[in-house]
Amino acid sequence: MPLDPAEVVELVESVLEDSKAEDVIVIGLAGKSSIAEYMVIASGRSSRQVASAAEHLVEKLKAVGLMPSVEGKAAGDWVLVDAGDVVVHLFRPEVRAFYNLEKMWGVANPARPPVAADAAASSAAYMA
Repeated sequence: MPLDPAEVVELVESVLEDSKAEDVIVIGLAGKSSIAEYMVIASGRSSRQVASAAEHLVEKLKAVGLMPSVEGKAAGDWVLVDAGDVVVHLFRPEVRAFYNLEKMWGVANPARPPVAADAAASSAAYMA
């Protein structure tokens, strides 16, 4: 019996945790887009870690009967793993910050503090 999209997301989160991916977020796309039910975005500290996490993820998805497609693994800056109803974006932090997919989907990027917090921290440092 095939996994439903929520179960695929749970598997993806587990694999990314095992791969030491950072700042993992899940965005529900139902009613927002027809490309997938969920988008998962995560970071790796290096191109090697991003490519390795993608490879590990593809292996696990295939093990449960899915046939994901992969783009960008050779470079390792931004790897897209398309598992049908779940699309996974794995980035190096600098590339993730540049493209900022979270902003496009109206979700806060956990790797970037809110602007108000930045302003308060700067102000507090200036006054100290």
